[in-house]
Amino acid sequence: MDDRVASAISHWGPRFTTNGVTVADFERVTQSVEKWSQWCAAWSAAGAEHEALGRAALDEGRLRSAGEHLAMAAVYFHFAKFLFVEEYDEMREAHMSAVRCLDDALPHLDPLGERVEIPFEGTRMVGVFRAPSRGSGPFPAVLMIPGLDSAKEEFRSTEKTFLDRGIATFSLDGPGQGEAEYDLPIRGEWSAPGAAALDALGALPAVDASRLAVWGVSLGGYYSARVAAAVGDQVKACVALAGPYNFGECWGQLPPLTRKAFEVRSKAGDDDEARRNALTLDLAGQTSRITAPTLVVAGKLDRLIPWQQAAQVAAEIPDSELLMLEDGNHGNMNVWPKHRPYTADWLASKLGAA
Repeated sequence: MDDRVASAISHWGPRFTTNGVTVADFERVTQSVEKWSQWCAAWSAAGAEHEALGRAALDEGRLRSAGEHLAMAAVYFHFAKFLFVEEYDEMREAHMSAVRCLDDALPHLDPLGERVEIPFEGTRMVGVFRAPSRGSGPFPAVLMIPGLDSAKEEFRSTEKTFLDRGIATFSLDGPGQGEAEYDLPIRGEWSAPGAAALDALGALPAVDASRLAVWGVSLGGYYSARVAAAVGDQVKACVALAGPYNFGECWGQLPPLTRKAFEVRSKAGDDDEARRNALTLDLAGQTSRITAPTLVVAGKLDRLIPWQQAAQVAAEIPDSELLMLEDGNHGNMNVWPKHRPYTADWLASKLGAA
């Protein structure tokens, strides 16, 4: 097993199994991969197995099962591409398989999902909207923002915690993420994409535009804070999970896979330019502008974003709460029961969810 495969397993194993990969599949696939060049193909083959189950269920009219299988396949294809940026065409093929599977799953999920395309800077951002299946709208809603290597296809299990509490979800591929990563580079300033996404979300008939929140994980935790700083009282609550205060200051301890992905998705020419780009992801001067109640969540065992950065974010936001987990890794994926239900309860209380 080469160093990059070992790094992926070491840093992100709990994330795979928390966000939709079965433990048996995780062990089977990772044990079959000796070189990083084999990673995408191995996970794509596993994704194809689940897609085949979904297509068979569709043909037989077992629509609920079809949705479950296809949504699972989308997660597997997503993890095939998530950091596989050095083989761009292979990565993009796996990514399009993830998009295809999720799009086909959406009408059959419970609650069902809707693809929403937002015109933006000559191209588009794409989100998935889901409204709670219980109760009647309009519902409070949360804009969910991925990080550097996540995308909307990975968010089903997190969406469920909000949907179960009466909060609609809108999982977005923003600049440098998912479907938008090919045309829109990563950016430190998120007021424009954040405002466009919130406006699109608030315009949906099932949504109460007076009760919107923003949630983000990893770099998405940084973006959620930037959005809250930019839009003022348009959002009533903000959650920053494992986000940096200044991403460039973390550069030296980031895994090579993460640094390369940031280089590609920020459209940098080399590692030095990528680090300079990373330094522009900076909350200095922004945190004091955040008026929404903000929950900052971090883990002291985070090897990518030092926990001290989260503590600094929380210390500078006027109305903030810091949930620091002593045994949490990056994103606290290894201890999700200690933060996901609490986060969903906290957000439901701030939004007045039923």
